[in-house]
Amino acid sequence: MEELENIIFELIVYAGNGKSSAMEAIQEAKKGEFEKADQSLKDASVELGKAHKYQTSLIQAEAAGKATTITLLLIHAQDHFMSAMTVIDLATEIVEIYKTR
Repeated sequence: MEELENIIFELIVYAGNGKSSAMEAIQEAKKGEFEKADQSLKDASVELGKAHKYQTSLIQAEAAGKATTITLLLIHAQDHFMSAMTVIDLATEIVEIYKTR
């Protein structure tokens, strides 16, 4: 169970980092700092990629027959991951809108 918890916490951390970087990108775009905004979006993507690796490890383990115990913590991690994906997608669009102003 300890290994599963470590994976879950890594998923939460990297998804949270990605979401935070995406929000920073919006703030930078608001100020007209588009290079910084673009870098924050790149950082967000990198962090989300790290989170995705942990999510994939859980999926692969289950596909290999190693059932994962569904816990509130795991659900929380998945929620973080999915919301980070959404925020990054929206932040990308918002930055583009600011660039056209």
